[in-house]
Amino acid sequence: MDIKILWVNFLNSIKNELSPITYETWFKETELYSLSDGKAIVIVPMHLHKQHLSERYYDFVVEKFSNISGGTYEIEFILKDEVEEYENKNDFVQVEELYNNNIDGFTSNLKSSYSFETFIVGNSNKFAHAAALSVAEDPGKIYNPLFIYGNSGLGKTHLMHAIGNYIVKNSNKKVLYVTSEQFISDFLGISKKDEKGTNFNYVEFFKNKYRNVDVLLIDDIQFLGGATQTQQEFFHTFNTLYGDSKQIIISSDRSPDDLKLLEDRLRTRFNWGLTVNIYPPDFELRVAILKRKIVGGAIEKEIPEDVIEYIASNTGSDVRQLEGSITRLLAYSTIMGGTAITLNLAIEALKDYVNKGISEKNDIHKIQKTVAEFFQVTVEDLKSKKRSANLAFPRQVAMYLCRKLTDESFPKIGTEFGGKDHSTVMHSCEKIEKEIRNNKELYNTIEKIKKDIV
Repeated sequence: MDIKILWVNFLNSIKNELSPITYETWFKETELYSLSDGKAIVIVPMHLHKQHLSERYYDFVVEKFSNISGGTYEIEFILKDEVEEYENKNDFVQVEELYNNNIDGFTSNLKSSYSFETFIVGNSNKFAHAAALSVAEDPGKIYNPLFIYGNSGLGKTHLMHAIGNYIVKNSNKKVLYVTSEQFISDFLGISKKDEKGTNFNYVEFFKNKYRNVDVLLIDDIQFLGGATQTQQEFFHTFNTLYGDSKQIIISSDRSPDDLKLLEDRLRTRFNWGLTVNIYPPDFELRVAILKRKIVGGAIEKEIPEDVIEYIASNTGSDVRQLEGSITRLLAYSTIMGGTAITLNLAIEALKDYVNKGISEKNDIHKIQKTVAEFFQVTVEDLKSKKRSANLAFPRQVAMYLCRKLTDESFPKIGTEFGGKDHSTVMHSCEKIEKEIRNNKELYNTIEKIKKDIV
């Protein structure tokens, strides 16, 4: 049985045994991630859930899950952010995903949920996406190796799995995805001795695993830095695959030229093919990612547009953090008795999670202080909902200057002015822009404030 269906059956079985608030708070947002070797791995939204379910409901979960699954399993609760760390530590593949990754006992280690269809494309990752799709459609022929680099959480791993899944689905090629830590671990295994006191079996295992494939995807290559002997082995593996026109895809958190701890001959080879950078997502892409998370997660509660824009403006560029903010917001809403999600609730729920928006170093705050001093009002007045003429005009000037002198989006600026809607900021900027053209005095005022800011 599919583990997702299995977990839905489990949740349905316990729903009537628990009070609605208990079920909604502690169980509704959980999901079964893996089921193997007598252990069930369950993803939970927050540390609070992890601790409470482990201490208060562990025996209950074990008993009820055993009744549904027909077997006895140890339960382990982990956070979504801990999934990758758990995989690296335990080197396992989800049971539900083995169906299309296991060919004659060979496991590709691919995650079926990572596909080109689920990868959201924007200006910051359009080139990387196009290059990845080109490689997937014609592996080993063009762009070999393909080297993808960028900061953590921008989608490198997603693209690598998407390439692998596309190739597996559309060909009979043998695809292997590993992290550099797993490559190191397998290489160190060569030093092991069998019952005859030799390591021939381990050497043969290693070569068959890494050199008898059509496509090799190796993630986070920067962690090979410092592992001299492992680098030498990877060099030989690379040469063998490349010489046989096998596709090699590599990811890193920095460009090949910046991998100073790797041997020159490796860095040179990484530049033989195509090197692409994934940049942090812009505001529009962050909004699209959040909306996909909401729809894909089948979230029942309505999340208003201004809340989505607030999160997109304040949570940073890490996709995992963006998605985590939705989970955190929903959990907070549930814990607060299922209250409706509003901008004020989001600000409260994510106050320790989002980027700190206001500080002395923040350009917006500096502009607000300068404008407030010039017009002899307070920063709090600029952020307030008061609409008197002596406050509305300075507020519009401040919003205009924030837009002109910073790279911040309209929603971000609106957030810094007490949660104003982005349309309010746009109107203010357009109004001041228009008046400047016909009002020399206002133009001079704006220029004087600019000098004070700088």
